[in-house]
Amino acid sequence: MRVRRAGDAALLVETDDLAAAHRLHAAVRDAALPGVVDVVPGERTVLVVADPARCDLGRLAARLTDLPLPASASEDAPPVEIPVVYDGADLEEVAELTGLSPEEVARRHAGSSYTVAYLGFSPGFGYLTGLDPVLHVPRRASPRTAVPAGSVAIAGPYSAVYPSQSPGGWRLLGRSDLPLWDVRRDPPSLLQPGTRVRFVPKETP
Repeated sequence: MRVRRAGDAALLVETDDLAAAHRLHAAVRDAALPGVVDVVPGERTVLVVADPARCDLGRLAARLTDLPLPASASEDAPPVEIPVVYDGADLEEVAELTGLSPEEVARRHAGSSYTVAYLGFSPGFGYLTGLDPVLHVPRRASPRTAVPAGSVAIAGPYSAVYPSQSPGGWRLLGRSDLPLWDVRRDPPSLLQPGTRVRFVPKETP
């Protein structure tokens, strides 16, 4: 674990892997350290934002390295199941890129176990690790100006579901009607760092 200053009001903690980042995120969140105002996990980092008027960053850095980490973050919780209709606009193209049939692309995508590495890009957008390496394909050369909410997509080593309509260059495999972002929910995002996810194939209505 390596702790670096990130400006005048934050520390960036570098961990060895995704699981360690999730464990540290959970530990800092649960410890409710005085002066800490936000904790933002990444794939192998945790950004700890503090109020300099209430917290000495040097002492906080020392505290972080000594903080007991839980055995796991949320790995023991049941996975969030996301129903998917595999009829995406890029399904055929992904099949051509991977040398698989569209049915096999869908089967492999649904057959993997995913973990939310971190949230980013837009509210509730979770970067999911665990994608079958055969399905690691590049982003589209020309991004779409509007990707529909609920679109299930892949790009590089990640999979994701677009929580709301937005521009995007990921390749679309299908769609889901499960709301991932709801301001009336607490928390609004259904997915959180460390959440396990499973995609469940659904017949075309």
